[in-house]
Amino acid sequence: MWEVSVIAGEQGFPEYQKYGIINMPLNDFQSNAKELRKGKIKRKINMLTISKANKQDIEEMCLLLQELFDLEKDFSSDWCKQRKGLELIIDNPQYGLLLLLKRDQEVLGMANLLITISTALGRKVILLEDFIVKKEERRKRLGSYFMEGIKDLVRKEGYGRIALLADKENKPAQEFYHTMGFQMSNMDCWRYVFNKKINI
Repeated sequence: MWEVSVIAGEQGFPEYQKYGIINMPLNDFQSNAKELRKGKIKRKINMLTISKANKQDIEEMCLLLQELFDLEKDFSSDWCKQRKGLELIIDNPQYGLLLLLKRDQEVLGMANLLITISTALGRKVILLEDFIVKKEERRKRLGSYFMEGIKDLVRKEGYGRIALLADKENKPAQEFYHTMGFQMSNMDCWRYVFNKKINI
């Protein structure tokens, strides 16, 4: 079972050194890096963390899911359904885990890690159902920080694989996952959606 409250904080993770955001508070380090080095501005201390979501975070997560579904042709936003789904995961941790990327108390991104079993691997694996960082916070390497934290947690928990689906037309997302070490599968996703009304 998941044992996590805050994954990354002041100390961060060793592997994040390559992203330039380890062992220091983070405040838009890319845009302010030169000015900070020259001493022209003072750093406002903000703490970047990855933490387990709870029911108080559901509204924030619904906003993020709305932003995510706007990027994906297969889905449309429905807050009632999204709220119900998020509550199911929070109330049933055996299904999976919801994680939040935060700067201080501000939510910057979210991830939905669902648990399933691979007969090919003979062990439990993770389906990364949702992964998003706010649009205004992208291109600051926050997504890389977040994904490395997820990979680190999943590895330590003993899961054998992380699988995900990406929209075919979302090239930035595909490039990001490739950069983070994910590989394209030869498998295509097929699905059967049940109608709302079922005649018996």
